[in-house]
Amino acid sequence: MTQRGRPEADEPVTGLRAFIAARRAGLGTLVVLGAAAMGGWALWERFAADVRSDPAAVLLPEAVSVKGLAPWVRDDLKDVVLHDASLDGGLPLDDPELAGRIERAFGMHPWIRDVVAVTLRHPAAAEVEVRCREPVGMVAVPGGLLAIDAEGVVLPSEDFTSESAAAYPRISGIRSSPVGVAGSRWGDALVHEAAAVAAAVGPEWRDLGLRDLRPTEDGTPRGWEFVDASGRVIHFGSAPGHEADGEPSIAVKVGRLRALATADDRAERTDLTSPP
Repeated sequence: MTQRGRPEADEPVTGLRAFIAARRAGLGTLVVLGAAAMGGWALWERFAADVRSDPAAVLLPEAVSVKGLAPWVRDDLKDVVLHDASLDGGLPLDDPELAGRIERAFGMHPWIRDVVAVTLRHPAAAEVEVRCREPVGMVAVPGGLLAIDAEGVVLPSEDFTSESAAAYPRISGIRSSPVGVAGSRWGDALVHEAAAVAAAVGPEWRDLGLRDLRPTEDGTPRGWEFVDASGRVIHFGSAPGHEADGEPSIAVKVGRLRALATADDRAERTDLTSPP
């Protein structure tokens, strides 16, 4: 029987031995990298607690600043947001998800229209830039008033006093209730139209001493009218985007409203959709 010995130098090497021989250098590199990774992980496990206990690496609520808060928003919004999202404890600055968690937490608050940016800094600090929703009217409902913005999004009405609520038009004639919680749209086209009218008129209604905004009983498309404290009525016409053929534009109607604000005498009823 012929015994097979070690392969000659010019004899091809096959099988597992060939694989190992061809890739010996690569396998050695992988072993070294694996050992380095394990060593690095072991070092991190050893020192992570010390690093995360360093005050410069732990984000606390007092080191979070918010840019862009509107004057009608409560001063404690930041504290409420961080508490509700369980972000009011010490947060490790090395958490790769930290900026995203902060962005989502602020974005869920009904006063926040959108989060522009979250900037993390070392020593541990964060700046959150936001844009806030702006109230344009108060919808009269059984038991009180609910604030809405220009898109008909329901706002936190508990943040308003009776005095601050009086600074906005009172929208009457609404029979529905919001379909969701604060921060979501009302869900009724009538409310959404009223919000658009109130936003288009803006602060002009204050100069005119207007009190209520209500839908008219007849007409297609639906019309809207303002009522002042003495009962005088200003017929505004259709909501923006719903104008009838030949109806004056929003800009024209708002311009006539401005002229009424400076008029010495006003009629009991004024129709902004008719020629002056």
